[in-house]
Amino acid sequence: MYQIAIYTKKEPWNKNKLVGQKRPLTLQQIWEIRVRLELNKDPKELALVNLGIDSKLRGCDLVSLRVRDIAHGTTVQSRAMILQQKTGKTVQFEITKKARNAVAALIKQNNLAHSDFLFQSRNANSIHLSTRQYSRILTRWIESIGLDATQYGTHTIRRTKPSLIYKKTKNLRACQLLLGHRKLESTVLYLGVEVDDALEISAGIDA
Repeated sequence: MYQIAIYTKKEPWNKNKLVGQKRPLTLQQIWEIRVRLELNKDPKELALVNLGIDSKLRGCDLVSLRVRDIAHGTTVQSRAMILQQKTGKTVQFEITKKARNAVAALIKQNNLAHSDFLFQSRNANSIHLSTRQYSRILTRWIESIGLDATQYGTHTIRRTKPSLIYKKTKNLRACQLLLGHRKLESTVLYLGVEVDDALEISAGIDA
């Protein structure tokens, strides 16, 4: 006797969600988030936001960082280089004093070894913080300073510093190198600089 297979329509992952380019943070918003994390005395999340902004890494690369990727012994380096999972290409990034201090505090608090993952997960089934957990943490940060979390995502942290650099210098090539993009066109699309520049020009014209 034959059975008829019944297939249920799978609901799209982005149903009732706003998708598209996520906004970068402003300097004021970064400061507000940092202040809250410092008051909460949470070295893990403070290191996550500071290192995320400095490194400009994709979420998958950020959460899978090991201590050895950015530190020698107990000393956190001012520069680091990693292999990107998506492109298979190396990318370099700077680690500012704020990020170095936060990472050093995290390593000390958790007594992390050279080969340990920097951002460890509380979930026993995960060897390090997952990108989904990172996204949830980011949502909490965004909502804590009164912003609409649907307008922001993990790429918000990746885009923040290059966006600030571009606004200050207009140097697209520098942003391309920092983001690890192969093509300049990818950087233009990623930062949305042509749209931003056009709007700035338009705002300066009183028709």
